[in-house]
Amino acid sequence: DFFGRKNMRVLLVKPGEVPCIVEMDNTLEVLQDAVGGFIEAVYPFDDPIALICNENGKLDDLPLNRALRDEDGCIYDVIAGSFLVTGLGEEDFSSLTPELLEKYQKRFLHPEQFFEFAGRIVVLPQDLS
Repeated sequence: DFFGRKNMRVLLVKPGEVPCIVEMDNTLEVLQDAVGGFIEAVYPFDDPIALICNENGKLDDLPLNRALRDEDGCIYDVIAGSFLVTGLGEEDFSSLTPELLEKYQKRFLHPEQFFEFAGRIVVLPQDLS
């Protein structure tokens, strides 16, 4: 079973907010509740992590949250709505190691604002003051 009942320590990244560390059960219901709908796991990084987001986030017009960038810094996708950063166990999602918690807290630290300009999406850091 991909979803165990064990507690896991992960990052919750909400639009317009800094990431926060949360502890949650690794159940489908809890993961769906955290992202507000059916889940989709994506694996955009080399680290053993998953980004768990709402699979219909863009279709449901959820607020744009964070841009995903390639190694050259070019945006190739944007996550809409809240998402989780989890570790990957051998057969399921798991807690992030302390090192990965710190790394992805820093990576997603600054909320972003999205604007359309000349047919392109422009991303700016959001001022939290």
